[in-house]
Amino acid sequence: MTRSAAIAAEIPADSPTDSPTDSPVAITAGNTVGSPAVESPEPRSGTAIVFPGMGPASFAEVGKFLLLDPYARVRLAEADEALGYSVFDRFRDAEEDYSVDFQIAFLVNSMALADRAVDTLGAVPTVCAGPSFGQKATAAFVGSLSFPEVVRLTAELARCEEEYFADAYEDVVTHCFVRTPQDRLDEILAGFDDRGAWYDSSGRLDAGFHMLSVREGDLDALNAGISAAGGYSMYSMRPPVHAAAFSALRKKAEEEVFGAYEFADPSLPVVVDHDGSVIRDAAGMRTMMLDTFDRPIHWPRMVESLKGLGVGTLYMTGPDSLFHRLDVTKDNFEVHAVGLPKKRARERERQQALQRSRAARVRRGA
Repeated sequence: MTRSAAIAAEIPADSPTDSPTDSPVAITAGNTVGSPAVESPEPRSGTAIVFPGMGPASFAEVGKFLLLDPYARVRLAEADEALGYSVFDRFRDAEEDYSVDFQIAFLVNSMALADRAVDTLGAVPTVCAGPSFGQKATAAFVGSLSFPEVVRLTAELARCEEEYFADAYEDVVTHCFVRTPQDRLDEILAGFDDRGAWYDSSGRLDAGFHMLSVREGDLDALNAGISAAGGYSMYSMRPPVHAAAFSALRKKAEEEVFGAYEFADPSLPVVVDHDGSVIRDAAGMRTMMLDTFDRPIHWPRMVESLKGLGVGTLYMTGPDSLFHRLDVTKDNFEVHAVGLPKKRARERERQQALQRSRAARVRRGA
């Protein structure tokens, strides 16, 4: 998912994406398309690795992790070899917020954090999933494609999207907003219909949390409607994502990119991000990764399907400030957010190291 610009806003404190119970984990040194799984009355003892969709991050934050984390260094070396150049150097020099190499860096960090969750946190996944951009890391984690293949696929798809949106839907953005009940959204869209304004659904992340693609010229009217409904506008993404209108992009990606890749059956059941269906074979994986272009994502359906597969514990492995914080996530799982270390966590580790050093000096002096 390439986004050449993002208009960011703070997440409101009382939105469905924030709660004082949120506690991220600190980082230390079958069938082609199945039906959604139905929850059993039995206790849910399964574990899911979930890779988040891509979000903004600074080079300082991401770059430091790439260089210092041992798991990230291994994955970064694999990515460099796959592409034939230094991802770190190009990411450092990139001028766009969501450049090809930002996407590769996000992928590298997501895989590194999953490696850490399995190796050091005791995660034993029974299911895997990845909404939006997280599909790419999912494909590598379950072995449908090798990690180097996913790296190359990511780079090629980023360029494919850039070419497509240079000539189509240049004035369209995908807008994310919260605290807007469906009936009030229906009223807003009825106003769009009355004006003959274009729009397309791009996703639902939680109750009242929507993604809608609109023309940039209609963004002010949309924001006004959201505010009048008591909602809150978060950010807009350009180019837009996950809408039925982009079927030509799906076709372009299938013809120009996907033909070079042979998918394997996934080693774990994988939950699809637009309808919660469960896939267990290579054809399903390929279809899922094409569906992302023209199918709106629906996280609540994924949650229901994960529950139906017996998942009670969820490891969100990747730089994420959204999915692990959603009410629908926290209300249904024991959530472990395995993300980049926060500044406070790094400072705490630094203080602990200083204390250990002082204690060692005291012991030596004694």
